[in-house]
Amino acid sequence: MEYQEKWPVGTYLYRLDERDRRDLLGLGALRRADRDVLIRAGEMNMHVLLVQQGFVKISVPTAGGRESLLAIRVPGDLLGEMAVLNGRPRSATVTACGVAVVRIVPEAQLRRFLGEHPGAAVQLAGMVADRLRWANQRRVDASTYSAATRLARVLVEMAVTYGTRTADGIEIGIELTQPELATLIGVSDITVQRALRTLRSAGQVGTGYRRIVVTDIDGLCRMGKVLASTVD
Repeated sequence: MEYQEKWPVGTYLYRLDERDRRDLLGLGALRRADRDVLIRAGEMNMHVLLVQQGFVKISVPTAGGRESLLAIRVPGDLLGEMAVLNGRPRSATVTACGVAVVRIVPEAQLRRFLGEHPGAAVQLAGMVADRLRWANQRRVDASTYSAATRLARVLVEMAVTYGTRTADGIEIGIELTQPELATLIGVSDITVQRALRTLRSAGQVGTGYRRIVVTDIDGLCRMGKVLASTVD
């Protein structure tokens, strides 16, 4: 069962042709999760997850016992492929952001699918390459931009990918704590608080409990040094 006709641009399901997409969606079993941990770092289980509804967080444990947020994944995204392909323990934890529906595909089924659908295997390689490029860009941002600029860049990306237009602006439809935002841009909690204060003072965002609304997307793009045309 497909939960939507169009999958977000860049996700694995978006990349596949109709036949490959249909065959992949026929594998495994669905699971409904509500803030559950779906994959835990260090585990040796061998399956992948295909997000079909809702959002999930990707994080890694730190030496201090906290979780460092790496990314958010959306419907159409494939997760857990690295451990399946290289046979190593899970490198990150996957947690549902509220209610989410995922398809659990065992290793044997995924390998058979990729062998029978060479185009899907090529698209998987392309997806992995794009994620590595995204991670490299985050490292460049960390050495180039101020905390407020880095936060603005992340919030623009979230607004485009997860946002819903409301009377107040573009509401980012994911509950995120300030410590999670801090780890996402690689700064301390105090620094991300200051960065949020800067964006609020500029009238670019509004915040509440685990809630962020982008009130001036053009201004946020300027703060983040992002071309406004990329958010249309």
